[in-house]
Amino acid sequence: MTTNFPDTFDFSGVNAPMRVECDIYDLIVEGNLPKEIHGTWYRTIPDPQYPPMLGHDTYLSGDGMISAFQFENGHVDFKMKYIMTDRLKADRKARRGLFGLYRNPYTDDPSVRGINRCVNNTTPIFHGGRLLALKEDGLAMEVHPQTLETIGIWNYRSKLKSQTMTAHTRLDPDNGELCFFGYEAGGLATRDVSYCVADKKGQLVSEEWFQVPYVSMMHDFAVTKEHVIFPVFPTTADLDRLKAGGAHWIWEPNKDTFIGIMPRDGHVNQMHWFRRPASSAYHFMNAYTESKYVHLDFGVGKVNPFPFIQEASHIHPTPEDMMGGSVVRWTFDMSKPGEKFEEYPLAPGGDFPRIATKDHMSDYSVGYYERFDPTAGPPLTAGPVGAGFNTLSRLEVKSGNLKSWHSDKPVTIQEEVHIPSKTPGHEGYLALVADLHEKQLSDMLLFEAEHVDKGPIATIKLPLRLRNQVHGNWVTAEELL
Repeated sequence: MTTNFPDTFDFSGVNAPMRVECDIYDLIVEGNLPKEIHGTWYRTIPDPQYPPMLGHDTYLSGDGMISAFQFENGHVDFKMKYIMTDRLKADRKARRGLFGLYRNPYTDDPSVRGINRCVNNTTPIFHGGRLLALKEDGLAMEVHPQTLETIGIWNYRSKLKSQTMTAHTRLDPDNGELCFFGYEAGGLATRDVSYCVADKKGQLVSEEWFQVPYVSMMHDFAVTKEHVIFPVFPTTADLDRLKAGGAHWIWEPNKDTFIGIMPRDGHVNQMHWFRRPASSAYHFMNAYTESKYVHLDFGVGKVNPFPFIQEASHIHPTPEDMMGGSVVRWTFDMSKPGEKFEEYPLAPGGDFPRIATKDHMSDYSVGYYERFDPTAGPPLTAGPVGAGFNTLSRLEVKSGNLKSWHSDKPVTIQEEVHIPSKTPGHEGYLALVADLHEKQLSDMLLFEAEHVDKGPIATIKLPLRLRNQVHGNWVTAEELL
């Protein structure tokens, strides 16, 4: 008999597991859904099939679920299926959870020792004709782009030597190259990092390894036309702690933040390391090179925001610590020796940054991100951090002008995606899923990107609640042909 899930914020309210696979044809649309929007918005969601074996766990351990909003001629269809990992297959065979703490195989049931425990629940990407579901503690899982059926592990036909492929990749819109990396590439709690490039056809063309100053949760990185940027923040792993049954990650504020920058046409042995006191970040908006300067734009905070990491670290950050971040630009002078760099404020703090694909890796004007605005209402529990975002913002990077939208109802919003327009001069669209807390349902909202402050131009109604995605990406219909 399947038991109940824990009564914690990771597994209750809008965070309650769904465990639903579905295929819904023609969702109800209210408002104006432009017919030019033609393609698919893929999203990955942690959604545990079974309660955690140890009676507690983090939201991020949930089995990978992939969903697709398919847009065509003013209509939207929706599909959602589990990614059939080795881990999920083992749990289903036993009809119970067999895996222990988040990213700690030493706490698993003995029957699954040695089984690939990656849940592939973080980011879907489409490259070289393949739809891949990623999570940074393992290899990619290929999924059929139309049916969402699981095909199997993708390791570039055994050419990829790294044991991991990170959740965030960087696509060059000009030449189709995919830049990616893997941390803990040589195994659990190793300092090894691989830097890889696949060409536009999806063929692996390079893989180089280097070591970081300490084992760090390197969730994202950034690439410009001339440089590659690797962040090392002090959320750290230790093999002895894992073997003792402890947490994979703790926050160590006594360690410095390091930023490694290498020439994109060079090699990892040309890395220039910069450093500053401890800080925390998970996602980068964009980066570009301007002569001798490398600019990196993102939301930075004072401490790691995840409650399960704070608990394992025995820290109790104040509300000021949690709200003390901001969107900044870090500027690195590559012509100077030494480890110092400059920081410039851009906007109020937030996360889930996005830009138009055409602007990646180059100087750009506009970015989008989400934040929690206390003037829009009290915090509502949603997602793995606890308090969900309630505000969508459009930032004009050079002027600092900020346009924002928030609902007048108890709503939290999930990560937005940018959808390009075919109309010259049109900034495109933003789509996101909104959690309707009072109704325990979800809507998909569509905005004109340039006018987010005017509110959604269309609402796509869902007859169910969607658990918070981690990340998603837009793929045009032409790419899917």
